[in-house]
Amino acid sequence: MSQGFCLFDTAIGACALVWRAEHLIGAQLPEQDEARARQRLARRYPEAVEGAPPPFVQEAIDGIVALLAGEQRDLSGLPIEMDGLSVFNRKVYEVALGIPPGETLTYGEVAARIGEPGAARAVGVALGANPFPIIVPCHRVLAANGKTGGFSADGGVETKLRMLTIEKARTSDVPSLFGSLPLEARRR
Repeated sequence: MSQGFCLFDTAIGACALVWRAEHLIGAQLPEQDEARARQRLARRYPEAVEGAPPPFVQEAIDGIVALLAGEQRDLSGLPIEMDGLSVFNRKVYEVALGIPPGETLTYGEVAARIGEPGAARAVGVALGANPFPIIVPCHRVLAANGKTGGFSADGGVETKLRMLTIEKARTSDVPSLFGSLPLEARRR
């Protein structure tokens, strides 16, 4: 069965989607430049051929572009192919899919939700192997105490923080300057 891919521009740079039949099999966040993006795609998906996106891929592109432009978009309904992934990773990705834009969980909270408290590090490893970054929003999972944790995309934690900033996500329980004021004072 043939695989296709396409690059597309977003507010944070050129991203890519890879598909086979009626499912997305991969997503790629921006690389330093287009040549590096193509090299990474060729390594990860050597059989994929660049082409025009079919309608379901174009719908995914439109959602990703809108989300990265600051719109509150839910990408959890996109058709991703999770066959071949470990049961543990699937559980982690299913929890991550349920995190709405602008919200976050910790690695420990994800571990608890899949019934494996104490598996926070394993959750981090699973998210580091996420084949669908942005669709499965691994950037919305943080370390304990508001620390960012790692991020395997080009740009690392800086890219993660940029995406969270676009989504207006709180990355800490410490109130912001205006968040600490009573609601009435914020309305003035």
